[in-house]
Amino acid sequence: MVKFPEAMVRMYQNVFVCRKCKTKQRASIQKVLKKQIMCKKCGCRALRPIKKGK
Repeated sequence: MVKFPEAMVRMYQNVFVCRKCKTKQRASIQKVLKKQIMCKKCGCRALRPIKKGK
């Protein structure tokens, strides 16, 4: 399967996952590091970057 750079950017750039409820959310890295972004579902501020598939 061919991986296109445009598709990889759409799927993985600025996407974070809640550590508690596993909800995906798109936000800037700076806001996540400053804890300004909350999870839409549970309100938790602990977010991690999405894992890229192989």
